[in-house]
Amino acid sequence: MNDHLHDPSRRRLFGALAAGATLASLPGHGFGKPGEAKLADLVIRNARITTLDPRLPQASAIAIRNGVVAAIGDEATVLAKAGNTARVIDAGGRRLVPGLNDSHTHLIRGGLNYNMELRWDGVRSLADAMAMLKAQVARTPAPQWVRVVGGFTEHQFAEKRLPTLEELNAVAPDTPVFIMRLYDRALLNRAALRAVGYDKNTKDPPGGQIQRDAAGNPTGLLLAKPNATILYASLAAGPKLPAEYQINSTRHFMRELNRLGITSVIDAGGGFQNYPDDYQIIEKLHADNELTVRIAYNLFTQNKGKELEDFQRWTQMLKPRSGDDMLRHNGAGEMLVFSAADFELFNEPRPELPSELEPQLDDVVRLLVEKRWPFRIHATYDESISRILDVYEKVNKDTPFDGLHWIIDHAETITERNIDRVKALGGGIAVQHRMAYQGEEFVERYGKQAASHTPPIRRMLEAGVPVGAGTDATRVASYNPWVALYWLTTGRTLGGLQLYGEANLLSREEALRLWTIGSAWFSTEQERKGALSVGQFADFSLLSADYFSVPDEDIKDITSVLTVVGGRVVHGDGEFEPLAPTLPAPMPDWSPVRQFGGYQGISMAQATAVVSAAHNHAHGAGCGVHGHSHAAHHHAPTNNYQGFWGALGCSCFAF
Repeated sequence: MNDHLHDPSRRRLFGALAAGATLASLPGHGFGKPGEAKLADLVIRNARITTLDPRLPQASAIAIRNGVVAAIGDEATVLAKAGNTARVIDAGGRRLVPGLNDSHTHLIRGGLNYNMELRWDGVRSLADAMAMLKAQVARTPAPQWVRVVGGFTEHQFAEKRLPTLEELNAVAPDTPVFIMRLYDRALLNRAALRAVGYDKNTKDPPGGQIQRDAAGNPTGLLLAKPNATILYASLAAGPKLPAEYQINSTRHFMRELNRLGITSVIDAGGGFQNYPDDYQIIEKLHADNELTVRIAYNLFTQNKGKELEDFQRWTQMLKPRSGDDMLRHNGAGEMLVFSAADFELFNEPRPELPSELEPQLDDVVRLLVEKRWPFRIHATYDESISRILDVYEKVNKDTPFDGLHWIIDHAETITERNIDRVKALGGGIAVQHRMAYQGEEFVERYGKQAASHTPPIRRMLEAGVPVGAGTDATRVASYNPWVALYWLTTGRTLGGLQLYGEANLLSREEALRLWTIGSAWFSTEQERKGALSVGQFADFSLLSADYFSVPDEDIKDITSVLTVVGGRVVHGDGEFEPLAPTLPAPMPDWSPVRQFGGYQGISMAQATAVVSAAHNHAHGAGCGVHGHSHAAHHHAPTNNYQGFWGALGCSCFAF
């Protein structure tokens, strides 16, 4: 028997679904010709809808047919001609916003590894982080590693520091542990050093440093000086998940993004992400109709000195923007040529780029413009951007860009002059919340005044440059969009440092626009997504708290209780949980995702208290908690405290 149906809140929800509604033609709302009846597949009512459509900024009901918005407006109008075949969902007065779109992330690579990674994203103290690490070490079998790969900074911890190597070795004497902090450094315990094969005779690789003790033995600290190659190469030495597990892992990562309100992303490729080999999993999920996030992907060259050969081969394999609305090729980059890569390590001096930049970049960009491939390039510093734009302007004179979408990624220190040059060439700028994680280091090196306009987002918008927001997850910042929205609207780092004054802050609506309408430009889909208006994709999220009214500090902990992509429910929480498809349990059985989930919205102390109270309530009331049965939890936890049920030894909460 299905225990869900015996809960009163469930019965009310399913009663609403059974009531259903069909929408007929509504004048002015796109249901076809006047008088022509059209059925809706889904109706959301009793919502506070932010449409981002200036013609109708607010609404209370929305109807969806065939994956697009069919009608939107006041509830009485939308429901006036309701029938009995559409699914109707009562939003309970919650805020509903267009689906969030990350303009620069690494979902495809991140999905392959998500189930293997212990995420410290959102953890409030190092003590909590180390307790998580210790618990995961106990669950991880040989020869597997415990990996904490980005998404956090020591500034978010109450202790304001990273763990020491001594602490890592004490917690994990035998299990390899790899902890990567941004693109700056990695901490390896002794077991990980043995697994990677680093010893006294190992030479420092180009661009990296292996810290050594007085006897010349590696200590376990790897430093990126000035690029992250040593970190990637060391991480790549660890075990990989088999294909079946990678499929499962990617599904769980997408569901985690859905839980945070993300419905679309632009994937910027990444190191050790080879095409087509490392895209087979995402292609398989697409073929099986199991994608729950729309993905536009860029191809990132992997071969230093042979970048042009990569793009020559790929432009023969793929037509520009080939694919469909769920999985689409989006062009080249973010790496176009290795000679132009200026990795952002604000605790290190700005790298001087080699003279090979101009001729190598010229060759690649000419090819891409001729083939009409959109392209994007990683560029942190204005000095790099100046040289890149010199090349672009030269190519444009011979082979006009002529409306082809091209992007500067990051652009933290771009100047007004170069913003205007980007505008003149028809480019866009994708910004991420890396300063929320590295602002303290930037201020220490360059000063508060320089940090106050890094990046100068307000100036970009005033110049009329297309701007899209994102995260650059998962190796640097967290994939949580609400942390980015917090940073855009408050100007604060995760450590609480105030970076920006009013001159470089955005209103909450402006920031939301960068995460929706703004990002759509970067995949040339601005006519199809970003706002909730008739004919646009029915991608939206019903929020756990009202983004427009919660206190600043609470923005970071907003989630979605109902996420819809193309009219299809892909995530539900609380009373909406039964509407979402059930995921199989995370694979393998020792996966950190089983125990901890993803982004940690509350501290371990809070989680323990919540779980303890839930445990006591469960055993005093037929082992039921939060109005649903434990048998329902066949997928990864949607809030981090749920993940601790198994950790605390309550068998009734087993997954």
